[in-house]
Amino acid sequence: MNYKSLAVLTMSILSLSQIAPRPAFAEYASPYHLHFDQPTEELLAPNREPPRNDWHQEAHVPFEEWYSRRVQKEFGAWGPGPRHYPALRGYGARSASWKRARVLAVAASYIGLPYQHHHIPDWNPPQSWPWKPVAYGRNSKGVDCSDFTSWAYNYGLGLKLHTGIGEQANIETIKGPGGEGQINIETITNDKGYDDLVQKLKTGDLLYIRNNKGKIAHVIMWVGSLGTSPDQSPLVIDSTGPEHSDCNGNAIPIGVQLRPFLKNQWYFKSFDHAHRIIRGEN
Repeated sequence: MNYKSLAVLTMSILSLSQIAPRPAFAEYASPYHLHFDQPTEELLAPNREPPRNDWHQEAHVPFEEWYSRRVQKEFGAWGPGPRHYPALRGYGARSASWKRARVLAVAASYIGLPYQHHHIPDWNPPQSWPWKPVAYGRNSKGVDCSDFTSWAYNYGLGLKLHTGIGEQANIETIKGPGGEGQINIETITNDKGYDDLVQKLKTGDLLYIRNNKGKIAHVIMWVGSLGTSPDQSPLVIDSTGPEHSDCNGNAIPIGVQLRPFLKNQWYFKSFDHAHRIIRGEN
C-alpha cells in the first residue's frame, strides 16, 4: 500500500493523529496540528483521478522497470525520477489560497515517510540495491528534502521543480502546470529580522537553508496560518534527520514531519532566501 492511501485527510481539521503514522514512528505523538481553511475532501479529490490515483505511475519510467538492471545502472541509489504530473482540472479557476492548501495537504499526507536519497516516495528498493547511507539506517521508501518539496508541487499541482537542492534553490522560472507555459518564481529575502520574515511568508513558500559551510543544503515548506503549535511557534514541514525537538522537548522522528521554525535555531539563523511558487493574494 502506498503512503497516500494511508493518509486520512477527510476532516476540516487535520491533526497528526488522523494521518495514521507510519509503523516505525507510531510511538511519536506530535503536538502540532493542521487546520485547513478549505474542505479537505475537495483538496484531495484530484488524488482519485488518473494518473494520480495509481502510485505505479509515479516515475518517468514504467513500473516494470523500477528495479531493473538498467535503472540500477543509470540512476543508482536514487532510483527513477518523477514523472511530470498533468495540471489539475480547473487549475486556472482555483484561488491561490486553495492551491497553497492543496500543496500542504499533499505534503502532510507523507508525514512519517522516512528520509532517503530517493526521487519518488513509493520507490522501495530491495536491501541488495545500492544505498546512499542516511540516518534512517537502511534502505526503504523515502525522499530527501528537495525531492519532497518538488514532489509536493508536482503531484499536488503539476508544477515540477528541480529535485537537486542547488538547482531548486536557484530557479527563477518553472514550466507551468503539466509542462505548459511558464511561471515566474518570486524570491523573498530577509534583512529585517525574524518577526518580519514570519509575517511575509505564506503557506507553501519554500525556504532554503545554509549549512555550516555557508552552502545551501536544505529546503523546508512554510505551513503558515494553517498550522498551530501549543507555544504559538510557526511551523514548517520537511524531510530531514533527527536533530530537531518539538515544543515538549521530544525528539522529532527522521523523515517527513512538522517542525518548529524558531528564532534561535538553525532554520532561521541559516536562512538564505525563500521562493514563492504560488503568487496572488486570494
